Amino acid sequence: MKSAEITHTTLLVLDGCNTLTLAAAVDPLRAANRQAGRALYEWHFATPTDRPVQLTSGLQIPAAAIHKMPVTDLLIIVAGFAVEAQTTPQLTASLRRIAAQGATVAGIDGGPWVMARAGILDGHRATSHWEDFERFSQQFPAVELINTRYEVSGKRLTSAGAAPALEMMLHLIGDRHGAALAGRIATAFIFDPAPPRPQSRAQNPRHSRLTARAQQRMEAALDAPLRLREIAAGLGVSERALQQQFRMHLGVTPQAHYLALRLAQAERMVRDSPLPLNEVALATGFGSPAAFSRAFRARFRQSPSQMRRGAHGAQQANF
Repeated sequence: MKSAEITHTTLLVLDGCNTLTLAAAVDPLRAANRQAGRALYEWHFATPTDRPVQLTSGLQIPAAAIHKMPVTDLLIIVAGFAVEAQTTPQLTASLRRIAAQGATVAGIDGGPWVMARAGILDGHRATSHWEDFERFSQQFPAVELINTRYEVSGKRLTSAGAAPALEMMLHLIGDRHGAALAGRIATAFIFDPAPPRPQSRAQNPRHSRLTARAQQRMEAALDAPLRLREIAAGLGVSERALQQQFRMHLGVTPQAHYLALRLAQAERMVRDSPLPLNEVALATGFGSPAAFSRAFRARFRQSPSQMRRGAHGAQQANF
C-alpha cells in the first residue's frame, strides 16, 4: 500500500526496554520525512500507565497513558524486560481497542509478547526474540510462530530484536511509500539488510507444518540439543511419526537435520565471530572440541581453525 497521507503513529514504550530498540523504531520515521522532503509520519510516545518509564540506559519517557490516547494509524510497541508484569488488564484492553479500530500494530523485542498476551496476534504469523522462542511457542499456541528476523502478517508486524526492527521499519515504509524511499533511508543509515536465516521455512517449501515446528524447537536449542523424544513430546506426536515426516518431506532423519542446523550456525560463528573455537563448540551443542572438529571437518572438508584462517585472510585481502 502506498499513500501520500500522514501516518499518525504511537510508540508505546514499556519500562526496561533498551535505547537501541526505541531508536530503531522511531528514527526511520524521522528519516522518511527528511528523505521525502515532507511529513509522511507524525508520532508521539505513550506509556502503559500515568507514570513515566525508564529505559535500560537511564533515559526516561514522560508519562502519557495509552488509554488516554486518541485513534492512531500505527502502533509500535517497544518492550524489553518484565513484560508480563506490565501487561495489565487495562493495557490489554487499550491494545484491543486500538487494534479493533483498524490500526496496524507492530511489536519489537518484547513487544510481540505484549501483543500475544492481549490476544491481537491470535491467528497471525509472528516472531519473537530467540531467547524466548520456545517459551513463546508454548504459551501462545494460537500464534503461528516463525523463526525469522521479522514477520509481517496482515496488519501485524513483529521483530525479534533491535537490528531486525530497522529492517521491519524499512519494509513498512517501503510498503507505504515505495522501495526507493526505503532504499534511500537504508543508504543514509549505511545499513545493509541481513539475508533471511538459512533453513527457514520460507526458504525450504518442502517443510510440512510439523517439520517446520520441529525445526523451530531445534533452532531454539542449538547449544543444548534436545533428544528426539523431547521434540516429539513437545509437538504431541510420536518419535516414529516425526521420523516419517522428516524422511517424507526433507529426505533426512530429524537427527541429521538437527546436526546440519548446528553446523550451519557453527560455520557462521567460525567465519564471522571472534569467539574462541571451544566456545563456538559449546554454543552449538558439542561436548568437546574434538567432537566439534570431527563433525565440522566431515561437513565442510576443513577444520574450524582452517576455515577461520581462510575467512580472516580474505577479509585482510579485501581491506
